[in-house]
Amino acid sequence: MPSVAIVCGILLILLGVIGYSYGLMTQNASPTALIPAAFGIVLLLLGFVSEKKENLRKHLMHLAVVVALIGFIVPASRIISKAGELTLNFATLMLISMALVCLVFVILGVKSFIDARRQRKET
Repeated sequence: MPSVAIVCGILLILLGVIGYSYGLMTQNASPTALIPAAFGIVLLLLGFVSEKKENLRKHLMHLAVVVALIGFIVPASRIISKAGELTLNFATLMLISMALVCLVFVILGVKSFIDARRQRKET
């Protein structure tokens, strides 16, 4: 699971950098384009630390799933609130991308927690 956190963190950082770079190219840059990168940095750090600190892995991965859940809810709620007037532009694609990356991480995290619990019950 830490490696999944690292990969998702890198993807979110790339989304933030791409979004901000696009804004710079169109002379419409906004610091809010870097929000996915902020979530990505947190996931990346949690993934790296949980690889090094085996005794904290469970707690850190739970925290990573909470961060990713927030990273899903924020853009998803923004998309839903603007559903009537939503146009498929670059900003909308960035919101959708962030929501999807975070949702995939949450799903994989929950599956991992369920599998770990089943494995403990079997032993």
